[in-house]
Amino acid sequence: MPMRKLLIALAAPLALATHAQTQVEPFRPGATTDGVCYYLPRTALRIAIATRRTTVQPGPLAKYAGRYLRIADAPTAPIVRHEIVSVAIEPYGVPDSSRAYTIKLNGRTVAPLVGLSADGLLLSVNAEANEETLAPLPAPVESAPAPDPRAHMNQEMIAAGSTAKTAQLVADEIYLIRESRNALTRGEADNMPKDGEQLRLMLESLDKQERALMQLFVGTEQTLAQTHALHLVPTGETDGQVVARFSTLGGLVAADDLSGRPLRLTIQDQHTLPPATFDEKAEKKKAKMEQGLRHIVPGRARLTLADGGRKLAETELPMAQFGREEILSNVLFDKKATTAVTFFQSTGGVCDITANQ
Repeated sequence: MPMRKLLIALAAPLALATHAQTQVEPFRPGATTDGVCYYLPRTALRIAIATRRTTVQPGPLAKYAGRYLRIADAPTAPIVRHEIVSVAIEPYGVPDSSRAYTIKLNGRTVAPLVGLSADGLLLSVNAEANEETLAPLPAPVESAPAPDPRAHMNQEMIAAGSTAKTAQLVADEIYLIRESRNALTRGEADNMPKDGEQLRLMLESLDKQERALMQLFVGTEQTLAQTHALHLVPTGETDGQVVARFSTLGGLVAADDLSGRPLRLTIQDQHTLPPATFDEKAEKKKAKMEQGLRHIVPGRARLTLADGGRKLAETELPMAQFGREEILSNVLFDKKATTAVTFFQSTGGVCDITANQ
């Protein structure tokens, strides 16, 4: 999505003798009407959880699977099971209402090109920057329908007078198919194919017939793959926060649904920024820069999502919540210099800065 561009118009000609500076002040809703308002971000998280649901329907001849095919564990009742396939933790920026500022219009200031996201996050000044958006989640994918075994049953099987007789005839046909396949692979069939391609097609046909008839004993299995998204905006460190629950029978459920086991998110500040120290000269200099452009120096955090003792995902990300707010001097944007700055949308940190005198 392209960024929203705002060109601050000049209220006076550029040939003024006095060099003024771009003014940035805290945003007061309803009080500032002559400037461009922007927000610094908080780092939000999208936790994308890919799951697979498997549904097993028992075959009509399931109770004969052990007798005729020596299959002891053929399902005799419907089975539904869910599993987590993968997890991805993705950061994005959301406006921090406590960090709203306004770039004031001033006739003596060189008009900067300010790039904002659709929700007011500062993306760039005097530079092009595209708004970042999260990639769409994959569409659900369902497995192909199981073939109809009746299409591979002969007249005798269909006309059998009892289920037990049908099971015996179907089992006999399965054994014949296996014998035919073995004969082909050993080169002992009465009518051997003329070339390798014909052999491949004959073996594929036999495999298809066997799979279809086996469904009558072992049942059919259908799968549904889908991805769910959890969105949250952390306020700080967490120690095993329950963000959702998951059960083998019900799949992903809400955090307060006790039918599932908890999925716990732990966020640990890595304390990558040096501790702030008081410097009288620096404080005085900073006091003179209070109208400068605000940005964030983000800190880094380690994030872990766990299902009991099993780690589903672990990553380290820069996050605005563990950083500190800093100021770019307003002299960078006066008439003596046209400084181009771009910012990371998810953290508010400086991505690139170029000063052109």
